[in-house]
Amino acid sequence: MSRLLVKPCNSRQVHQITPQTAQWEYVGFELYDLKLGDTIDLQQVDRELCLVVLSGTASINVGEQSWENLGGRSSVFEDKAPGAVYVPAGVAATVLADTATELAVCSAPGRGDSGPARVIEEAKMSREVRGKGTNTRHVRNILPETEPADNLLVVEVITPSGHWSSYPPHKHDRDALPEESKLEETYYHRLNPSSGYVHQRVYTDDRSLDETLSAEDRDVVMVPEGYHPVGVPHGYTSYYLNVMAGPIREWHFHNDPAHEWIVNQQV
Repeated sequence: MSRLLVKPCNSRQVHQITPQTAQWEYVGFELYDLKLGDTIDLQQVDRELCLVVLSGTASINVGEQSWENLGGRSSVFEDKAPGAVYVPAGVAATVLADTATELAVCSAPGRGDSGPARVIEEAKMSREVRGKGTNTRHVRNILPETEPADNLLVVEVITPSGHWSSYPPHKHDRDALPEESKLEETYYHRLNPSSGYVHQRVYTDDRSLDETLSAEDRDVVMVPEGYHPVGVPHGYTSYYLNVMAGPIREWHFHNDPAHEWIVNQQV
């Protein structure tokens, strides 16, 4: 199996991806399935966190601050914002599951100078529709670059049945601003119904990396470099949570020149 495809574990900690296990520098991603009443303590030295209540309801304490009943989605496919809390580098957080909860822990190197811990309000999570026709997908920017953080960018995307996403193929693996920024990225995939799968290709211009992966429900695809389009088969709806980070907190991407005509003709 490709090292870029990470299968879920059948335990409370479903995923644990670190820079060490991913063999890169910035992005970390963990996923927890919490039962009603479960608590979890979270803190990473020199790393900032974005805690995302993907489904269910949870209460989160960070230092003297506490927020109750965050989230509330029945699933990631419900048209509702997730609960989310930004935690500065090195600060401890405690999560209490008020119901069965699917919790994502997104992390990146942090300096601790992007302000105190805070709830990310729904009004701060900008929404947009990208693409046209079977290239249409629906984006919610949970922690965009317009909101304070040191390195993290977090976004979720719904892609309808039979559509393409992260398409035309684009990449962000060069530190070449303003044309392109260097960002590592993880995709946490969910499918509705859960028996489905998506196809995700990860490839570079010189094809030194060229893999086509079949990602099933709850798989993670790691994108260290290269283009990374996602195709969704007929009959299934795709959700993915993206975590990105790199040396500069800006998202500038470069389309594959072979497919640039799709953008130019606005298909």
